[in-house]
Amino acid sequence: MPSSHPMLGWARQGTPLCRVPTPHSAGLLSTAAPPRTTAPPRTTFPGMLQAAGATQGGGADAWQPGRRRVRSSGREARRSSCCAVRSRRKMLVSPAPCLGPAYEAEARQKEEGGAGPTGMVTRSRSSRKNGASSCVRGSAAKRKGADEPEREAAHMAALVLARGGSKGIPLKNIKPLAGIPLVGWVLRAAIDAGVFQSVWVSTDHDEIEKVAKQFGAKVHRRSPNVSQDSSTSLEAIKEFLEHHPEVDIIGNIQATSPCLHPKDLINVAKMIREDGFDSVFSVVRRHLFRWSEITNGVEVTTPQNLNPKKRPRRQDWNGELCENGSFYFAKKHLIKDGDLQGGKVIYYEMCAEHSVDIDVDIDWPIAEQRVRRYGYFGNEPLKKVKLLVCNIDGCLTNGHIYLSEDQKEIVSYNIRDAVGISLLKEREVQVWLISERDCSKTVSAMKLDCEMKVNVTNKLEAVEDLRNSMGLCWKEVAYLGNEEADVECLKKVGMSAAPVDACEAAQNAASYICKCNGGHGAIRELAEHIFLQMEKVNSTGKKIEEKP
Repeated sequence: MPSSHPMLGWARQGTPLCRVPTPHSAGLLSTAAPPRTTAPPRTTFPGMLQAAGATQGGGADAWQPGRRRVRSSGREARRSSCCAVRSRRKMLVSPAPCLGPAYEAEARQKEEGGAGPTGMVTRSRSSRKNGASSCVRGSAAKRKGADEPEREAAHMAALVLARGGSKGIPLKNIKPLAGIPLVGWVLRAAIDAGVFQSVWVSTDHDEIEKVAKQFGAKVHRRSPNVSQDSSTSLEAIKEFLEHHPEVDIIGNIQATSPCLHPKDLINVAKMIREDGFDSVFSVVRRHLFRWSEITNGVEVTTPQNLNPKKRPRRQDWNGELCENGSFYFAKKHLIKDGDLQGGKVIYYEMCAEHSVDIDVDIDWPIAEQRVRRYGYFGNEPLKKVKLLVCNIDGCLTNGHIYLSEDQKEIVSYNIRDAVGISLLKEREVQVWLISERDCSKTVSAMKLDCEMKVNVTNKLEAVEDLRNSMGLCWKEVAYLGNEEADVECLKKVGMSAAPVDACEAAQNAASYICKCNGGHGAIRELAEHIFLQMEKVNSTGKKIEEKP
C-alpha cells in the first residue's frame, strides 16, 4: 500500500514521488475524482506538512500559518489526474523504502511533539534545510517555484495616533518626558526595531507633525472627522489605510507607553510574519484582587477572583493578564472588518517594568521616574561619561549681564548648579566651561573649581582638542548648550542636552531637554541624568560579567 499524507496526497509510486488527489486535497491540486480505494494508515515522514484542521476535516480551506496557499496550475492538475489514472489501473504500488533509524526517530518526534496550537504538524527550520525535507518535497515543489514568482513580504507599518486635542493633558503627545517629547520615545523604539517598512504618525496638529519628522517618522494628516473627542482609534486607522493601500499589517503603537523597547516589537513582528497570527496585542501580568461594585439595591460586595478564606500569597498566585495598551498589531482585512483583535489572535506579555501608561496628570511624574530607569535610550551602547562641557552664557547663567557704574559685569548663577558640578567631580566626571566671550574674571569669581575655555571661535574644534588631550571617545563626552553655535557639538557627543529655554536649533539637536531654564538648575538636572545613565552602564557591565 502506498504511504500517503491525508492532506497533501503524497504517494510513492516506484522511485519518484507524485501527487495523488485525495478527498482533502482535491480542491488544492486537481479537480479529478479521487481513487476509490481504502485509505492506507496515515504515516508522517520527516519534512511533511499537515495543514491546520486536516485531521478534523479542514479540507481545502485549511492552511498553515506562515505559508502561502498555492493554486495549482493547469499543468499540475493534468499531472495529478494522470497519477490518479495510473493508480486506478495498477492498484499496486511498491512499498516505501526504509528511511533508517534517524529518519524514523525524527518522524516520531514530528508526530509526538510537533503539534502546533491548532493541532497542525509543523516542520522545524532545520528540517527544511536537510535532505529529509527535500526528499519528500520532490520535483513538484521545484515546478511550483518555477511557475509562480516569489511574493514580496507584506508591508508592515508602525502607526502612532497623536491628535492635538488631548483633554486629560493638553498636547501631551509632545510634552517633554524625561527630556524627550512623549511621542519621541515610541518613535525611537519603532525605528530602531528595524521590522517596519514605514513608521507613521497620524495627527491633526502642526507642532506634533514637526516633532514626528524630527524623530524620522512620516506624517499622515488625519481629517477632522476622525480627530474629534468621540473618534475611536479604529476609525483613525481605517482612514489611514484608505490613503495608504500598500500597507498590509498595522502596528498601532500608543504614544502614552514610553517604556516600549525594540525587542518587544521585533518579537511581535515575528509572531505575525512567521508564526501566522492575524493579530497580537500587549498585556501585563497584574496581581490585584477584584471585588464587585456596590450599586443601587446592592448593599454588600463580593469577591471576583479570590476566596477570602484562602487568600493566596503573591508568590503562590500567577495573577491575571490585563491589556496595558502599549500596542495592537492586526492585518488589514481584520481592520477593514472593524476588528483589531480578531482572527487568529494572541497576546504578547510585556514585563511590568516596561508597562507604563500615561492617561492623567497624576501618571506623569510616576512615568518620568520609570522611563529614566527602564526607558529605551537608543541602540548605541552606553558609555560612561567622563567629560561634561557646558556653555557659560545661557546654561551656567541665565544669559543676563548687569553692568555696574564702573562698567564691571555682574552675572548670577544658581547654587544648585554649583552643587551639580561638585557632584560630577566626585564621580570622576571632569567639567569644562566654554564661552565665546572673555568672561574668565567673572567665572573665576564664582569659585566653581572647574576648568574653562574663553574667547572660543569654533566650539567643535575646542571640544575636539580637549577630547583628544584626555584620550576620550565622543561617547564619553556630554555637552550642555543653548545656542546655534552649540549645535555641532550637540550632534557629535554621546550625551547632549539643552535647557528648556534654549533656541529651537539647540533643542532639536539635543537628545535631552532639561526642565529647568539656563542659570536655574539645568546643570544640576543634567548631572542627575548622567548619574542615572552611569548606573545603567554599570549594571550592563555586571550582567555581561555574570554570563558564563
